[in-house]
Amino acid sequence: MAWVPPGRDCGACGLPSCDEFVRAVREKNKTNEDCTFYTIGQGAHGEKTTYTGTDVTGAKYDFVLRAFPGEPSARKFIVPFRADLVERWDIQKGDLVTGRPAGPGCPVYHALRVLSANPVTGVLECHTVGPLEARKEKPHDVQAYHVHAFEGIAETIIRPPTLGLRQRFLPGYCMMDLSHTAVVNMVLKKEEGTHVRLEDIRIL
Repeated sequence: MAWVPPGRDCGACGLPSCDEFVRAVREKNKTNEDCTFYTIGQGAHGEKTTYTGTDVTGAKYDFVLRAFPGEPSARKFIVPFRADLVERWDIQKGDLVTGRPAGPGCPVYHALRVLSANPVTGVLECHTVGPLEARKEKPHDVQAYHVHAFEGIAETIIRPPTLGLRQRFLPGYCMMDLSHTAVVNMVLKKEEGTHVRLEDIRIL
């Protein structure tokens, strides 16, 4: 098939993995439209190539935050409500962490793969992965966390990211299609696109 799902293994199609979804499409038991991430005009790895510029609430957003090349999602930096658990549980690179981003007010429970862990500050650098990952292994369930920052590649929809400005953006693959706001804390022009760091994440 020309289009492939993003490998999130979210289960929304009714199957336990994206690989099984691909098999079901090939066997004509499912169609691409059965994947929640499928829209007309998708890239080869499941990412949307076109966005409407308006989220599920009707709010307009300035840009979409995509993953760095070769990564499954934009990088998310979180701090558990009990930051001491990072040291107490010895959370390390490669571990799976679950919890709800209750700081900005998101109602969705997330599964996160740890890229780095700071035992002093409790900051965890992570990729968001599909919720079925938590069924494959025992995660560290921190239950609730603050989103400290995002980093990724910005795709301008209305206005490019501007250093020091609070802007509305849509995290790529957001299952709620809900835009967030953040202060743009870093803008770097790179070969792969505009690398941005966003802090003080709020859903308004």
